[in-house]
Amino acid sequence: MYAIVDCNSFYCSCERLFRPDLERKPVVVLSNNDGCIISRSDEAKSLGVEMAGPYFKAKPLIEKHKVATFSSNYNLYGDLSMRVMDTLRHLVGEQRVEVYSVDEAFLLLDMVPPGELDKVAKEIRETVEQWTGISVSIGVAPTKVLSKVANRLAKKNKKATNCVLVLDNREKLTAALKKTAVGDVWGIGGQYAHKLREQWCIYDALQLSHMQEEWGRKYLGGVVGMRLLRELKGIPAIGLHDELVNKKMIATTRMFGVPVTDIRDIREAVATYTSRAAEKLRRQHSAARVITVFVVPREESPAAQFRHGPTLATHWVLPKATSFTHELIKPALAMVKQLYRQGAVYKKAGVMLSGLVPDVSVQGNLFTPETKNKGRLLMDMIDNVNFSQRDDLLKFASSGTTRDWKMRQELRSGRYTTRWNELFQVS
Repeated sequence: MYAIVDCNSFYCSCERLFRPDLERKPVVVLSNNDGCIISRSDEAKSLGVEMAGPYFKAKPLIEKHKVATFSSNYNLYGDLSMRVMDTLRHLVGEQRVEVYSVDEAFLLLDMVPPGELDKVAKEIRETVEQWTGISVSIGVAPTKVLSKVANRLAKKNKKATNCVLVLDNREKLTAALKKTAVGDVWGIGGQYAHKLREQWCIYDALQLSHMQEEWGRKYLGGVVGMRLLRELKGIPAIGLHDELVNKKMIATTRMFGVPVTDIRDIREAVATYTSRAAEKLRRQHSAARVITVFVVPREESPAAQFRHGPTLATHWVLPKATSFTHELIKPALAMVKQLYRQGAVYKKAGVMLSGLVPDVSVQGNLFTPETKNKGRLLMDMIDNVNFSQRDDLLKFASSGTTRDWKMRQELRSGRYTTRWNELFQVS
């Protein structure tokens, strides 16, 4: 049996952890640059605050109901996420935990007797909440896809399920699949959901589970579709540490905190984003063959001040795949020079890495000195220092020092668990 542990309104839960006065009160967290709403407590949802909606549009409703509002505090969220995942590893063993995202993890519960699944799931939920202060919902089922179905229903009916739902027999599975719209199945995107409804009259997960595997291969993306149907039928086809769809690219993109016109600011931003993307690349032991840089100008019309102009992008195919920051920054900055237009006002920039391959498969060059090991040691040292000290203590000069363009975080709470000078104070 598989379980997925999903933190409830994770960013809001992190903010409430150090603000107990906000318990059972509406809370929202904003995206980079305080642009959109990316996390809502249940109380904020009940008020009608929309997910992913622009903050300026929701602000009258937020102020009317005195909704507590925070800027994204990724240092705090990342540290609390690590504590949740470490707790899960302690409870079930490191090899039985797959961290799926910052607020989700799959567990393999092969060591739990069938009759004790509900009891063990509740114990895991209670322990995580007691040790970390973060509330979670848990769905348990024979496959990863079905555990996502269970988790969704557990979160949707928190009072009835007490945030835990175990689907351990055919009757429970059938009822759960019947309640799940086809668009809410893990791995079914909006386009596929529309196609399934319009062309095949498939509206829920139960109807989809009755389709044949060969049909899935033909109409749901080949092998991926076949695996999805097997999982819905209760046949494990996606093991721990296997994703339904392989990650094909890594991207880092941000809105600027202020309108940018100087190429120096854009160069600094792109160098910074390239460094972040390279860190992500190294964490998953990959290397990239293609790097793409894009910038987004702001439209000049006052009526369109919240809209972007057309995205300007270009890409560079590297001589060999790499995960070394310095080997990625050089072509990235060359592309900035190609994209920049004197007099234009820019709102956003980003970097995407694609053509990903395992870093162990990168072939050396017979005709150049081998520097792979030295480069790896340098990157490992930079990553270790930055992870332990935070705030990019070690960075490349091209990333800048003042970073006047960096995103706004006017409502950010303290980084209580990762900064000595911001430790939470109790009076």
